[in-house]
Amino acid sequence: MQGVAALEFAIAAPVLLIMLTGMVELGYRMFESMQVQNAAEAGALYVARHGWDSAGISAAVVNATGISGLTATPAPSKFCGCPAAGAIAIAACASICSGGAAAGSYVQINASLVHQTILPYAGTALPATLTGSAIVRVN
Repeated sequence: MQGVAALEFAIAAPVLLIMLTGMVELGYRMFESMQVQNAAEAGALYVARHGWDSAGISAAVVNATGISGLTATPAPSKFCGCPAAGAIAIAACASICSGGAAAGSYVQINASLVHQTILPYAGTALPATLTGSAIVRVN
């Protein structure tokens, strides 16, 4: 009987260890994904407080979390647009929107991070790039 229990443990332990590693990997990837989005939103807060400053926005994004390798790419961009259903329609800065208001000025902030897995898995595309973005109106 003792030999059977040891054999069952020897078969089950690697499977459980692989499952545990997968759960830790998934949790870490979700954590990094949230941190990337938080960094983009930190850039949006910088714009709301200080206005348009590409270098300052990029620095706010990079310094928002303690994760190394976080970048503000693509670079922050400023554009004009009109609010539309669920999005912002790009428009000329001097144009009038459908509601009669002038087109607003917006800044898009992006953040990205190259995610490295804990263990290399066969058949997966490594590394994966995690991205986040935020848009804030500046006037």
